Amino acid sequence: MDLGLKNTTAFVAGSSAGLGFSVAERLLTEGCRVAMCSRSDERISAAAARLAEVHDEAEVLPLTCDVTSEADIERAIGETAERFGGLNVLVANAGGPPAGFIDDFDAGAWRDAMELNLISSINLVRHALPHLRESARRDGLARIIFITSVSAKQPIPNLYLSNAARAGVMGFAKSLAEELGKEHITVNSVLPGYTKTDRLADLGTSTSERTGKSIAEVEQDWAAQNAIPRLGEPEEFAAAVAFLASRPAAYITGVALPVDGGRSKHLL
Repeated sequence: MDLGLKNTTAFVAGSSAGLGFSVAERLLTEGCRVAMCSRSDERISAAAARLAEVHDEAEVLPLTCDVTSEADIERAIGETAERFGGLNVLVANAGGPPAGFIDDFDAGAWRDAMELNLISSINLVRHALPHLRESARRDGLARIIFITSVSAKQPIPNLYLSNAARAGVMGFAKSLAEELGKEHITVNSVLPGYTKTDRLADLGTSTSERTGKSIAEVEQDWAAQNAIPRLGEPEEFAAAVAFLASRPAAYITGVALPVDGGRSKHLL
């Protein structure tokens, strides 16, 4: 299927590794010009170099941007639009906050989690929206995609911070989809389940320490919760994001799509 993304521009936050990196790579494969960002200049430069090496003639812009800093976001979005002549796709993504339970966190930890996952998503949209509106009028393609977590729909017991912050992102996304639909800007969320990333490896280690199970046993338990009894691959998640960014997905908005191997058991 031709996704109609050739010569469009995407900004992928939190893309030096993990799901963000896989999304950036898939969008490059579909012909996008891609701006990638991370708070580490060294990591994002290395990630962009890896992609440029593999994908001939790919247009990749590595940017140093801490998504908890509104000034960084404003600068990075502006550099993207200036370099590539606009912006069609915003992928709002950030790492997950620490695992733990109610007694493990003070008020500062809760504020940090909201800044990392919710406020960063809001600020990315605020600064990207003028460029997306222009692209909707000029190119007929403008997309906002939030990377959240299945924990936003079906909370994971030891992920209190993530459960709360990412549910907030979904509420914001749903409101935004309603407002921006008349401008033909689609807004969707993609909810990864247990997917093989460094983040999952860290959660495996903390769960192993808490439960006394081996990491292999922890991963087996996670896989057993899915209808498809295995962990997901980052490339599988990225394919779903790329479709929602595409021209054929123009009539899909306000959706929270789990990519979780059937872990989510709820009807709605």
